[in-house]
Amino acid sequence: MKPHENWSWSWSWKLNFSQFEEADPMPVEFASFPRYAISNSEEEEDEEEKESTIGFQQSASLTLADLKGTLASFLISSTLPDRCFDYYKSSKIKGRGGLHPLNMLWIMRLSGFFSAALVMIVLSPSLQSFPPAEAIRSYNLDGQNPTAHPPNQFSFRKSSAFRNAAKCSSNNQNKLGKTGVCNPSLVHVAITLDVDYLRGSIAAVHSILHHSFCPESIFFHFLVSETNLETLVRSTFPNLNFKVYYFDPEIVRGLISTSVRQALEQPLNYARNYMANLLEPCVTRVIYLDSDLVLVDDIGKLWATSLGGKTIGAPEYCHANFTKYFTASFWSDRRFSGTFSDRNPCYFNTGVMVIDLVKWRRFGYTKRIETWMEIQKSNRIYELGSLPPFLLVSAGHVAPIEHRWNQHGLGGDNVRGSCRDLHPGPVSLLHWSGSGKPWLRIDSKQPCPLDSLWAPYDLYGLST
Repeated sequence: MKPHENWSWSWSWKLNFSQFEEADPMPVEFASFPRYAISNSEEEEDEEEKESTIGFQQSASLTLADLKGTLASFLISSTLPDRCFDYYKSSKIKGRGGLHPLNMLWIMRLSGFFSAALVMIVLSPSLQSFPPAEAIRSYNLDGQNPTAHPPNQFSFRKSSAFRNAAKCSSNNQNKLGKTGVCNPSLVHVAITLDVDYLRGSIAAVHSILHHSFCPESIFFHFLVSETNLETLVRSTFPNLNFKVYYFDPEIVRGLISTSVRQALEQPLNYARNYMANLLEPCVTRVIYLDSDLVLVDDIGKLWATSLGGKTIGAPEYCHANFTKYFTASFWSDRRFSGTFSDRNPCYFNTGVMVIDLVKWRRFGYTKRIETWMEIQKSNRIYELGSLPPFLLVSAGHVAPIEHRWNQHGLGGDNVRGSCRDLHPGPVSLLHWSGSGKPWLRIDSKQPCPLDSLWAPYDLYGLST
């Protein structure tokens, strides 16, 4: 079906999604977007995309008890003193007639208490209606259960059905007698699913389907460490081709070293290193995507990118300061830094990659990444989480992909005044890597301007 026709924008510059309703979902040109005063280069971006929303989430963690307690304290403390003081003054003026001021003080206190209780009873239903952001929280750094809001409490609207264009009909037929995930005509996309980023993942899938010529020819591979998310995905996308793969956190937990932030140590961040083991052997190529992004172009174009014999394809940023991703001891020790001696390494964002799984398996990329993680445990060669070992194995051996496929760094923190601008050039994918996530900022009423480009794909909430 056609994209939703009722999406509109409240901005004065009015970006209308009708431009995507034609049969050819053309990429969004840079000129279509506004420019903003604040701009940051890739070197200033947060290198790890998924691990630092905790500040936002903790700031929005008032409970019903907190609100009620604050309300009662406010009502009692703000009304009783003035009233009692006024009465005390009037009683001194009027003499000894009537109640004693101290007795009256206790009566006023009791009256204030019951008034506050009555107000709380009346307001309780509204206080129990939290904004959507309350249901999506980061892993608690105090060791509490991260699934305090179980997935069955999430509510997503059912997506419309997206159908293949006429030119896809022949490609959608089973070939060579193979069906399901092994159909060679499929486009394979891998995304992690977890409670913290579930809202972002659902929006990412929605955007991919919305702009694809052949949405029925896309097969999604969801990597999870929780086993109760499949039903939610199926209810949101009834016609989706997908499979859920359980990634055991214990596989990698012993290899993860302490990092500059505890959030960088979450095992699911490393699941992408094991896709070649998790996915079926018949899957020879896959697009890996982070959960904090949306596409505004046909993913089939990214799928068709030539890797030129390389194992990985990704947008590279060779002007970024590559040395900062590793410690001084790494660069001073030739045993380690020598790994880059015969290549020209460039930073690339691992949130958008096209991977040749045949070559990955053949050259043992997973084991090579694990080897560097073992070295890190005893030699401290980097401070960040899952990115550096990926760079150690792949940087300098990456097939360059157009930058339009990863306009990243949009997760600048609006509270600190660091909303990001788009980089010059056309846009096919918008990526909120960095500390701020659009759904949290929108719900907190502190969005960055570009967060409005994510909002149309958000399916969170009850149907109206």
